[in-house]
Amino acid sequence: MTARIIDGKAIAARLRAEAAEAVKLLPAQPALAVVLVGDDPASQVYVASKIKQTAEIGMRSVEVRLPAQTAEDDLIQNVAELSADPEIDGILVQLPLPKHISEARVLAALDPLKDVDGLTEASAGKLVLGKPGLRPCTPAGCVILAKSERPDLAGANVVVIGRSILVGKPAALLFLEQNATVTLAHSRTRDLRMVCRGADILVAAVGRPEMVRGDWIRPGAIVIDVGINRVPAPEKGPGKTKLVGDVAFEEACAVAAAVTPVPGGVGPMTIACLLRNCVLAACARRGWTVPETLAAG
Repeated sequence: MTARIIDGKAIAARLRAEAAEAVKLLPAQPALAVVLVGDDPASQVYVASKIKQTAEIGMRSVEVRLPAQTAEDDLIQNVAELSADPEIDGILVQLPLPKHISEARVLAALDPLKDVDGLTEASAGKLVLGKPGLRPCTPAGCVILAKSERPDLAGANVVVIGRSILVGKPAALLFLEQNATVTLAHSRTRDLRMVCRGADILVAAVGRPEMVRGDWIRPGAIVIDVGINRVPAPEKGPGKTKLVGDVAFEEACAVAAAVTPVPGGVGPMTIACLLRNCVLAACARRGWTVPETLAAG
């Protein structure tokens, strides 16, 4: 068996196009503010891509860059001011933050109505209670990718490896919303390999390079690889590196029905879902009707 490669880039492009069409139908231009603290190279790349794609779909982009030594209270003040600004519809605080800053305190200063990454306690509570709200972007992307292969997830056995508040826990809840039967597995799960082999859909979000091997995967399963790990690549030359996921890709391709690549799978979906959330946040805040291009999503 050779697995189909789930093209996250193409699916994300469709979501962005739908968001762009929605923006054209709105009475005014939504605005997304991105806050970056420090000079982490990966974060800078992510933020630059988010800013670029925000402009490409017709939304206004506001960038707040602060030095790594910024005091926690100063960052909280910045976030509070953006929350109070009626012209800002969505706010994204790029994580991780420098170690001297409490992410929890910063997120607590964020207006939940502008929480386009779905990370505030209010957003998490709505997700747990099944109430409408802004959903975390990466987990939402995982569900969309899974549905691209299996449109009806009702009754599917889903195993999510990883219990982080950023991906694992919300992903489990989002698959439950689709009426799947969900197992949330982690480092202390007994016989993790056999638990994974029972999955129709396996979501790997542990941050460990190629931990999930081919014999962990049930033949014909759908594999969603959230991991993005930089590892040595001696075949490319001394000191060279490459990106790999949490799944041993070639082994997975020999067993699974469909697999997301790294890069080019879940990653593009995260930004696409962020842009969609910003449009939805603008409509909710300003009392606009959600355009049909997004209403069915």
